[in-house]
Amino acid sequence: MFIIDIHYTAPLEEVDKHIEGHTAYLQKYIGNNTFIVTGRKVPRTGGILIANAGSKEEVEKIITEDPFYQHKVAEMTITEFLHARHNPALDGLLGS
Repeated sequence: MFIIDIHYTAPLEEVDKHIEGHTAYLQKYIGNNTFIVTGRKVPRTGGILIANAGSKEEVEKIITEDPFYQHKVAEMTITEFLHARHNPALDGLLGS
C-alpha cells in the first residue's frame, strides 16, 4: 500500500483551476479500487491519497495522470508501507 502526499507548490488560485480535472482523476482511481481514501489537508496545503497498488512504479505512473502533477501546481511524494491490519469493512477493497 502507498501514501501519496500532495503538497501544493502554487497559489490556491492556480491549484483551483485544475480541481475539476483532479476530481475526475480521483474518481477514476476510486472507481477501480486503487484509491482507498482521498482528502484535503487541514490547513489546505495539499492532500493525502491512500493507494492499493501493486508497485511503487505503478503509483508513479498513476500520479503522472493527475492534472496537479501535469500543470506543476503540486509535488507528490510516495511512501510505501506494509499493510498489516485493517477494519473488516475494507475486506472487499483489500482482497482479504
